[in-house]
Amino acid sequence: MSDPLIITIDGPAGAGKSTVAQKLAARLGLTYVDSGATYRAAALKVLEAGIDPHDEPAVVRLVSQTNVRVESNGGEPRVLIDGVDVTARLRTPEVTLAAALVSRLPEVRAKLIQIQRTFAQGRGVVMEGRDIGTVVFPHAQLKIFLKADVEERARRRLKQDSHDGREATLEKTAYEIGRRDQLDAERKISPLTPAADAIEIDSTHLQADQVVGQILDLIKKKGWAEFA
Repeated sequence: MSDPLIITIDGPAGAGKSTVAQKLAARLGLTYVDSGATYRAAALKVLEAGIDPHDEPAVVRLVSQTNVRVESNGGEPRVLIDGVDVTARLRTPEVTLAAALVSRLPEVRAKLIQIQRTFAQGRGVVMEGRDIGTVVFPHAQLKIFLKADVEERARRRLKQDSHDGREATLEKTAYEIGRRDQLDAERKISPLTPAADAIEIDSTHLQADQVVGQILDLIKKKGWAEFA
């Protein structure tokens, strides 16, 4: 392949995108990027500034003046807002819901999509999110849409929350995921939907390594010898 390999992994919350994308990127020697982290960073900035996420003019004004950056340096990706590492503060329920609201704003999306595209300049990437294959990289060589049952997604997210030390219940987590699904689906700009040429994988009964294995098989079938 002459062009850097770009693999997009889209899907709803809790489908396993982050784990699969990180494992796949490591296996292929590519850069891993979580596009959702840029929206979470913008949402965190809005909340910490005391701005209502529904206040579109104020949100757009603040985000336009905010520098969002993602750095990996070969290890776990770190998210920086105006040079400050905020990675540990991006996964709270408040930030999650605010991100769903902020990401509905066209001007916010336009800025963050521009930032996301820079991550692939001159290098191969595995980028996960909700509109990567449809909007950010519509010409990506391989597009995956990862899905799973709501109940299973809630269990996975609850397990992650417990691991991170946040208190939650399965009922509350399922509600939050359902609410996020609704917001993503109803979004007028870049709603959550598979790209026409995306390959759908249901991860409900699969471990992350099994999903990665399926994607690697797809890469081999495409004849990309340098990655196979």
